[in-house]
Amino acid sequence: MHKLVAITYSVLILVQSFNFGFEDLSKLSALMEHAEYHQETYGDSFFDFIVEHYGDDKFQHENEHEGHEDLPFKHHQSCAHTTLSFTLPNVNFTLEQPAFIEIPCNFFYKESTSSFEKPAVFQPPKFA
Repeated sequence: MHKLVAITYSVLILVQSFNFGFEDLSKLSALMEHAEYHQETYGDSFFDFIVEHYGDDKFQHENEHEGHEDLPFKHHQSCAHTTLSFTLPNVNFTLEQPAFIEIPCNFFYKESTSSFEKPAVFQPPKFA
């Protein structure tokens, strides 16, 4: 089931990337009529018709006759890729460490009195 959903979403994204919708599907009849017009008038095959209207020759062919504005898939897409670059100024930080001040030893330990004998391992530290 997960694979079916993934494939369905992938196909949906693929179809949406072609950028055509229901308006284009409704204009398919105009495409077929215009293709028949080219076949009768100029003797063009369907492939030649597609090349003239959607290929490299479309700018030269648009001025020859009317009816090109009704053809499907004639969207004017604005695909603008912009690159933003942010430059930050160089900031140099100098870290100054304060001088080391020796703190006098204020440790005082007075051994408590206990009746238990403590082993030597567990004795508190002693100063020499």
